[in-house]
Amino acid sequence: MQVIRDGVALGYDVTGPDDGAPVVFANALGTTRAIWDQVAALLPAGLRIIRYDMRGHGASDAPDGPYSMGQLVSDAEAVCDAAGVRDALFIGLSVGGMVAQGLAVKRPDLIRALVLSNTAAKIGNPKLWQDRIDTVRAKGLTALSDAVLQRWFARGFYGTPAMQPWRAMLESTPVAGYTGTCAAIAGTDFYTTTAGLRIPTLGIAGIDDGSTPPDLVRETVDLIPGSQFVLMRRVGHLPCVEDPATYAAHLADFMKAVGHV
Repeated sequence: MQVIRDGVALGYDVTGPDDGAPVVFANALGTTRAIWDQVAALLPAGLRIIRYDMRGHGASDAPDGPYSMGQLVSDAEAVCDAAGVRDALFIGLSVGGMVAQGLAVKRPDLIRALVLSNTAAKIGNPKLWQDRIDTVRAKGLTALSDAVLQRWFARGFYGTPAMQPWRAMLESTPVAGYTGTCAAIAGTDFYTTTAGLRIPTLGIAGIDDGSTPPDLVRETVDLIPGSQFVLMRRVGHLPCVEDPATYAAHLADFMKAVGHV
């Protein structure tokens, strides 16, 4: 399925009954909605699950950048509206978690609870992101894939055969999509806006995350009164890939706690 927003086709899929409680997943930089495959299969029955590819990734168009966080938030909004979503649990990882924060402020009717996974209100700094943009434009994603994968995965997973599909996914990301999204992250600081949120929130961090370390995730989640936080062991930036069973269990427990299942 796809929805067109501002001339950009956004690919998404919907599984589960039409009257199921909606759960929306937003992916990370350099990934596709495939990162959620194993987790989605382990969630409680009866949910209506919506997964989409951020612009510049997967089955979505990759227009020339730079992108803005406002565009990425509006893309998520368009997918939710196209799928008829209201009062969803929105799960965002990395830049997907930044989108989640922005959408919760812009469209509170769409989101009743948040999962902010391996993300923050502000990630890195403009120079870090510009350096990465310059490297990818000059040399391609293969030039930095090893460094990225070492931040993504714990030592027990990095370099194993199980990692290879995720390397291929990263390296096949369109340059325009990757660099455009880097620009959106570079220009985002949600500390003030996220501190104004008053909805149930779960933060998830990986102890070996080299991209958004646990303290950074916790700092953001703590901005929201009453939020919860869990730290996953032996995983890095993509715990949904490295340990989908534990990740899904944390999601299911949170859904039960907030009455979403």
